[in-house]
Amino acid sequence: MKYVYFLLLFVSASVFSQKSDIDKILNDWHKAAADGNFNGYFGAFTSDAIFIGTEAAENWNMEQFKAFSKPYFDKGKAWDFKPVERHIYLSADGKMAWFDELLDTWMKICRGSGVLVKENDKWKIKHYVLSMTIPNDDVDGVIKIISKNEDAYLEKLKQKK
Repeated sequence: MKYVYFLLLFVSASVFSQKSDIDKILNDWHKAAADGNFNGYFGAFTSDAIFIGTEAAENWNMEQFKAFSKPYFDKGKAWDFKPVERHIYLSADGKMAWFDELLDTWMKICRGSGVLVKENDKWKIKHYVLSMTIPNDDVDGVIKIISKNEDAYLEKLKQKK
């Protein structure tokens, strides 16, 4: 029975350690953007990562996202997103993690969510989604503001089918 307790303690410590590592990686990643550290920021991604931004068309592979981001980093500071809440989850085999976070940004509260994978014993971001939050009571007003652009983009997407 004491071996079961030891095993549970070991597994719990390992999960806590991995979540702590991921938390640090994500915090360092956000800080790299705030500091204008292009290599530090993009070094946190897998080579085949996807970044999805707040606009419908912003579904970028790494080369596209680097091209979009480089002018911001060249100015010495890209964006400054400060995590205020984060939840991290691990796969049973400990090789994949996913998370969601609330961020304090110039856009007010944003939500980030993503997937990390272990590559050579190091966690890397494979997929990240950034979205703006909209209080339910404000949805009608936001729809009025975005309808023209969103309707045009929807038509464009429908024509691709």
